[in-house]
Amino acid sequence: MDYLLLLIGLGALLLSGDLLVRGGVSLARHFKISTLVVGMTVVSLGTSAPELVVSLQAVFSGHADFAIGTVIGSNISNIGLVLGLTVIVMPMLVNSRSVFVDWPIMMGATVLFYLFIRNGTLVHQEGMIFIFLLAGFLVFSIWNSRRNDGKDGKVVLKPKYSLLISLLIIVVSSVGLKFGAEWLVKGASGIAKNFNVSDHVISVSIVAFGTSVPELATSLIAAIKKESDISIGNIIGSNLFNILGILGITAAVKSIDVNDQVLNFDIWFLGGICVLLLLMMLPAKKAKIRRFEGAILVVSYIVYISLVFSGKLG
Repeated sequence: MDYLLLLIGLGALLLSGDLLVRGGVSLARHFKISTLVVGMTVVSLGTSAPELVVSLQAVFSGHADFAIGTVIGSNISNIGLVLGLTVIVMPMLVNSRSVFVDWPIMMGATVLFYLFIRNGTLVHQEGMIFIFLLAGFLVFSIWNSRRNDGKDGKVVLKPKYSLLISLLIIVVSSVGLKFGAEWLVKGASGIAKNFNVSDHVISVSIVAFGTSVPELATSLIAAIKKESDISIGNIIGSNLFNILGILGITAAVKSIDVNDQVLNFDIWFLGGICVLLLLMMLPAKKAKIRRFEGAILVVSYIVYISLVFSGKLG
């Protein structure tokens, strides 16, 4: 039964990821917002829905390790596995905004997260700060995109769907992502528990991978459709949503205790792979993340998971 749930969940995620890309691109064209910004906002919010569900369920069921571990593991997975595999399939051009604006904000959120959890707990007030920062980022992103509309010489294409249909596609696909990830996580967790591993190990590996599958599906499909702005925007945006949105909302509802392994290793590995991504996005103008760099990211993720399952971090 666990294997069947995993396969059904994966299928639902792939289909929903395709729909989310279609709806996101169409919405961008309606509001004359760049696909990069839509990738970092609407699409990222949809693909981050599973992490929110998992985190809220975790803190109320007494499994705080799942809340923090899922977000940390998902962020590492997004850069190492999701971006790595996407680039291997289709080398990716980098928008200069990703280097000068989006990456610094993502890294800033990661550093702030570390400063907040140094005392072993993420409390209500810190969660509210995360939420306000996320709201400010969204407002700035949309305002900046509309302010620069047309200055890059690109022709604004007509949306494929009406505004109502575009929104409906996004809503339906986000729901599909939520249920697909839930089925995949249940199946994968059921299989993993047979091996008697800890909540921390399950959360940063199996559960994190399951909740990252929406980003993987969406990014791969976007890359194949040559919407590379959505691919990298979705990944950076999803990492922002995970920290500022998912943990912000969860901590605002109920304080979260932090596992020592997160402070001693996971957060440092996350910071390191973020820096590695920046190096790959340089020089800022006309940069391209190539296939061998994608392979390096994937190998980095494999190393992390190997350390987790080696028992050294569990």
